[in-house]
Amino acid sequence: MATRWGICSAGKISNDFAVALKTLPPEDHQVVAVAARKFPDAQEFARTHNIPRAYGSYEELASDPNIDVVYIGVIHPYHLSTCLLFMNAKKNVLCEKPLAMNTREVKEILASAKMNDVFLMEAVWTRFFPVSVEIRRLLVQGEVGEVKMVRSEFGVPVKNLPRSSQKELGGGALLDIGIYCLQFICMVYNGEKPEYIQAVGVCMETGVDETVVVTLKFSNNRMAVFTCSSGLQLPNDAIIVGTKGTIRIPAHMWCPTSLVVNGKETEYPVPEPGLRLNFLNSTGMRYEAEEVRQCLLKGLKESAVVSHADSLLLAEVEDEVRRQVGVVYSQDCQ
Repeated sequence: MATRWGICSAGKISNDFAVALKTLPPEDHQVVAVAARKFPDAQEFARTHNIPRAYGSYEELASDPNIDVVYIGVIHPYHLSTCLLFMNAKKNVLCEKPLAMNTREVKEILASAKMNDVFLMEAVWTRFFPVSVEIRRLLVQGEVGEVKMVRSEFGVPVKNLPRSSQKELGGGALLDIGIYCLQFICMVYNGEKPEYIQAVGVCMETGVDETVVVTLKFSNNRMAVFTCSSGLQLPNDAIIVGTKGTIRIPAHMWCPTSLVVNGKETEYPVPEPGLRLNFLNSTGMRYEAEEVRQCLLKGLKESAVVSHADSLLLAEVEDEVRRQVGVVYSQDCQ
């Protein structure tokens, strides 16, 4: 039986998620409803993606009994309230990253998931790409020996976009794109909490971070460095250096389609989209969607690949980086 998806928000990322689901077998995944704050937006989205039901409020979607899981594609300042709305309605949830604005909000979301006994996952889609699956396999096998250094960067010139620059929209490079670098490092070091965090950054006049460089030290003198920027185009690669070799993602590390292991490159293409996409390689969202389906079929309440502990760790490190760089959101003052 197909997993029945509801989509919350008719924005750009939700469009791409709907397109990605269409690359999966229809007997496994069906989008059955979409909700937007404006009913005409939901209607247009439903027409574009052949979705049977459209709602002009998130509450109506939460009340729909014929939905297995809700994908939340709203901007991150609204993740807390939206997650709580659906989980209190006993809906399973796949919520876009970052899961919330800070650790306090993440803890509130996780507590609600537990209280309502529903599945919840932060949509760190990168971790489900075949490239990421292969990296984890190689690390378990000890392909490059003991990992000593991880370096990652993600920079794209998007600071002129309101959602990248305005504090009330959750602007800032760290929460938007730096999270990809951080999740990569945390994945390689198996969810271990860093012993030491040092962050320096440049902030915009709006008070959000434009460029941040973070150094992390883990146990046994293992290191990591990442750079994120909403003002600069960076190479956007990632590298894992071990005592016996290296693993490298040569480009667009947040949605990787090739991997270089000790100099040998292998391609892992994603499916072609049936409709226009807003972002690079978005059909790769299919992998996280299938993970959600498998978890639901097994009766799980979280994924082992992006666990609740993983989401909490990301938030805790992000909070400390922001503290050092001097970025404070209104959500931090509550």
